[in-house]
Amino acid sequence: MLVIKNGRVIDPASKTDAALDVLVDGEKIKEVAPPGKIAAAGAEVFDAQGLIVAPGFIDLHAHLREPGQESSETIETGTRAAARGGFTAVCCMPNTKPVNDNASVTRFILDRAQATGSVRVWPIGAASMGSKGEAISEIAGMKDAGVVAVSDDGKPIATAKLARQVMDYCRSLDLPVMEHAEDVSLATGAVMREGVTSTRLGLRGMPAAAEAVCVARDVQLAELTGARLHIAHLSTKASLEQVRWAKSQGLRVSCEVTPHHFTLIDEDVTYDSRFKMNPPLAAREDRTALLEGLADGTVDAIATDHAPHQAALKDVEFDRAPFGILGFETALALALEQLVDLGRISLMRMVELFTTGPAQVLGMERKVAAGRPADLTVFSMDRTWTYNVEDSSSKSRNSPFDGKKFKGGPMATIVAGRMVHKN
Repeated sequence: MLVIKNGRVIDPASKTDAALDVLVDGEKIKEVAPPGKIAAAGAEVFDAQGLIVAPGFIDLHAHLREPGQESSETIETGTRAAARGGFTAVCCMPNTKPVNDNASVTRFILDRAQATGSVRVWPIGAASMGSKGEAISEIAGMKDAGVVAVSDDGKPIATAKLARQVMDYCRSLDLPVMEHAEDVSLATGAVMREGVTSTRLGLRGMPAAAEAVCVARDVQLAELTGARLHIAHLSTKASLEQVRWAKSQGLRVSCEVTPHHFTLIDEDVTYDSRFKMNPPLAAREDRTALLEGLADGTVDAIATDHAPHQAALKDVEFDRAPFGILGFETALALALEQLVDLGRISLMRMVELFTTGPAQVLGMERKVAAGRPADLTVFSMDRTWTYNVEDSSSKSRNSPFDGKKFKGGPMATIVAGRMVHKN
């Protein structure tokens, strides 16, 4: 047994913000009570004085690279980094090699996670076979094997016809469709956001409309089909307005925003490939809109889009490098810095964006209460530290935040009653 004592429990599901002790027995929470009220002789004690105790963080969007790209990341190294970042569960995208488009690949991922993972791994299956956008994948078989959603992440579902087929099918299975929103005809060859900075750097730019056009298509298809649609790594003002309208109409549409998109903008881009991601860093007005969406409830979750790449792939010219940056270990600290410390959102709202928000996207629940799974994230708002990417648990080093000083971050991560990380 484990007693987490003297912590400040923040639980958005029950609107709790109070000093409470939490008793963990096996894989479940056994009791939540005021300080000093829990008697558990012989239990291990974790003193959370001055710390926040929250439901276990969920990352809706991550790349663990296994199978097929183990030189960049494995399920073992990726989930270890996730645990260090305070995440108790991660949803891994299907663009592995082979693509996770059938039950056998799904089962392989889950078996590897069971054998080597530090946190829960919830696979996302491909929407189309091989993510090629030609034919619908074996979605029912993958759901039976354990996927929690479908996506062709890395690219959009190729056509409106196929997207409608996928949404119709997933509605019958009650699975969310996660869309990497991008009109390929507008985005092909682009390496950053179109604007003054792309012109100055001489790099081909992707217009913000490339994302918004695809979001508009899919919102209309969600209205047509009644499906659950989730927009991944939303980055533009126009896209957010589409999601806001969909919610006002009662459609089952949700979205996530990444820490790098609410922290950085296109003006921060240099020829350093660590600043190359997709969607690209957007304009200042887009970041302002994202911050408003995070505050007003339009945005449902913060997700990392953790995308590790081995150094040999990233250490090339900007336009030749792959898209993507690391995300697990800096997400919470960036959210505290950019959102809470600057007064843009409350601490309760930030915790919601990492816990009940993503859980609801998946049709799940996150709560600090007796009988619930003992998945907990303990973090500090005061701890000062410097992110050194060379100390990362990830196999890769592609982070634009290397060397950045932070105030606040993860202190302990508990999954199924087991402490998988302790600072």
